[in-house]
Amino acid sequence: MKTTFFAYIFLFKILSINAQSVVNKDLVGIKVDSILSLMTLDEKIGQMNQYNGFWDATGPSPDSGEQLKKYESLKKGLVGSMLNVRGVDEISAIQKIAVNQTRLGIPLIFANDVIHGYKTLSPIPIAEAASWDLKEIENSARIAAIESSAAGTNWTFAPMVDISRDPRWGRVMEGAGEDPFLASLIAAARIKGFQGDDLSKHNTVAATAKHFAAYGFSESGRDYNTVDIGDNTLNNIVYPPFISSIEAGVASVMTGFNDLDGIPVTGNSDIIKGILRDKWGFEGVVISDWGSVREMIPHGFAKNADNAAELAIKAGTDIDMESNIYVRKLKKLINDKIIDEKLIDQSVRKILRLKFDLGLFDDPFKYLDKEREKKVLNSPEIQNTVLQMAKKSIVLLKNSNSLLPLKKENLKIALIGPLANDKNSPLGNWRTNSDNNTAVSVLEGMSKYDGNEIIYEKGANLILNSDGVVKFSEKIILNQNDKSGFDSARIAAAKSDIAIVVIGEDGFQSGEGRSRSEIAIPGVQLDLLKEIFKVNNKIVLVLMNGRPLDLSWADENIPAILETWQLGTQTGNAIAQVLYGDYNPSGKLPMTFPRSVGQIPIYYNHKSTGRPGPKKVVFWSHFNDIPNTPLYPFGYGLSYTRFKYSNLSIDKKLMNVKQTINVSVLLENIGKLKGREVVQLYIKDKFGSTTRPVKELKGFKLIDLEPGEKRRVDFKISEPMLRFYNAKKNWESEQGVFEIFIGSDSNADLKETFELIR
Repeated sequence: MKTTFFAYIFLFKILSINAQSVVNKDLVGIKVDSILSLMTLDEKIGQMNQYNGFWDATGPSPDSGEQLKKYESLKKGLVGSMLNVRGVDEISAIQKIAVNQTRLGIPLIFANDVIHGYKTLSPIPIAEAASWDLKEIENSARIAAIESSAAGTNWTFAPMVDISRDPRWGRVMEGAGEDPFLASLIAAARIKGFQGDDLSKHNTVAATAKHFAAYGFSESGRDYNTVDIGDNTLNNIVYPPFISSIEAGVASVMTGFNDLDGIPVTGNSDIIKGILRDKWGFEGVVISDWGSVREMIPHGFAKNADNAAELAIKAGTDIDMESNIYVRKLKKLINDKIIDEKLIDQSVRKILRLKFDLGLFDDPFKYLDKEREKKVLNSPEIQNTVLQMAKKSIVLLKNSNSLLPLKKENLKIALIGPLANDKNSPLGNWRTNSDNNTAVSVLEGMSKYDGNEIIYEKGANLILNSDGVVKFSEKIILNQNDKSGFDSARIAAAKSDIAIVVIGEDGFQSGEGRSRSEIAIPGVQLDLLKEIFKVNNKIVLVLMNGRPLDLSWADENIPAILETWQLGTQTGNAIAQVLYGDYNPSGKLPMTFPRSVGQIPIYYNHKSTGRPGPKKVVFWSHFNDIPNTPLYPFGYGLSYTRFKYSNLSIDKKLMNVKQTINVSVLLENIGKLKGREVVQLYIKDKFGSTTRPVKELKGFKLIDLEPGEKRRVDFKISEPMLRFYNAKKNWESEQGVFEIFIGSDSNADLKETFELIR
């Protein structure tokens, strides 16, 4: 007679009652061990196997081929989790198979890439990072968790916490930029938003910190490529956001596709067991990225599938995502005594514990409420939250002669560009849970302000393929030569008071597998901008993109530039409200914008060389054809008002390791509008046992001021803020002289000095 899942619930209750008399025992651990003792080896390995959604679960069962094999594995309890299964109906159908048809009835976890929203889309992550607003970022992730969990999802593969200094890498859109301090805070905020205070609640999802480790340093910015960086960079730049994620209680960590120092990270025991587990104490689930167990073979690291399974499990990778290698090879490795079954037990305990933490053993169908799904998805509350996040993500890069904000009456406006009436590209990449063409376009957003006349002209096509549609699996094909729309765009601009040109990247030109060798504005769009400039120099350039672009010509010639990234569902409303001044932009760049692709990698917290310059002679570290400086530095962003910094002061010049220094600066709004400033604190360690960055972000505050208002902004500097991974391979501070900088971006020049003593 088949014993069902519900029979085991009774067993767990008995165990829980007995466990109450055991002092300091982990009750969930006892329950996990009780399940483990009932499982066959095949069932244990099945928990370590994750499949992509492979058939329409509400339709007929598969009857042949690979789908049938996976379906039979599911019914035998040889699948522990699934990804890319969406919606209450689909997930319910599959969960019923796991609970009612398998021998033990262990529920599945359902994962989706909820990267910047589920059905309703927030701005892409790098855009959210530009807000520097941790509460808003947390709230954005909270909203995404509420919406995705209402559709049955209980695990997201976000946040991506990779640091990257190379905008050619397509996945910079998915992270928080180049700075480990800012990225660490954002990682913690997003994890808290996804997971809430209690992961067992029905409106939370388990978060995943990815990609462990150093994936953002792929050579030449090419996805899936080799990573070769030193121990100093690894510890001081790459690891901090992962440490922050673990401290925030992240449920899982995902390995990357890259190798690191010659070893693919999915099979790298030194970093998974040695660092992540032993040094940092992470007790959650480690999951491979899609197929990365199998990919150790073409890496030239694993000899075959058997060897790949051995290397991955010995390294500490608990779940094999879509390689189908664990479920085929681990049992043989145990029978051949190549690995010990204890390794399997260790991984399965973590997976079962996550299912307990999610409350799935209490109720496998707790996430599956059709009425809640209908009520929550695309709700007004979620739309409003997404709109607020979008407005805060916009960065004003230039505003000569206060061209912005626009007057709301008596203007004739030429709205031009292939993205001006686009409802798809603004959604960005990583939106497979959402629906195409659901963004509010810029034309739609601006049309809500009816005091001005708008003349819309597309001007150019951004991209084309055989059917005129860009799909997730297709490469972007640029239409380099079609300028047939230029004439009508020029005519519209010539007879208008102002031209708003909306250009940039298609939503699928950034993201996974979307690396670019050049970071110019794609296609003929820059030519279009130049043609408009010839007939009307009052231009507002509105950029939509997933990475920093080369904006050198635009910066030199165009009076007003808005970096709007890809803002998601509420794109047009957010941009219109900023253009018309109903929201004063306050975003700051989380990643440096270069003058040229030849400067890459370029980042603010670089080291000084032995010949830093500038010098009158040629023999110093520089380019002969371009300045060393970026076009727009990290932390940069303007406002419709102006802020003045003055009177930087500190309360002591000497600080021992147990003391703090109080730092303050006077901030004044000297403009005519209310505005928000992100006050940024940087510190330079002048000398160390290893070379130190010229400047490091160590704090920031978001300050709202009325016109004419002054406020003293305070920071505290403590010894832990001065620690780094040093020559002794310890994370510690070193005595010596430090410089403090406070200002509006990483070029802050108000400076004070103190000395750390012991």
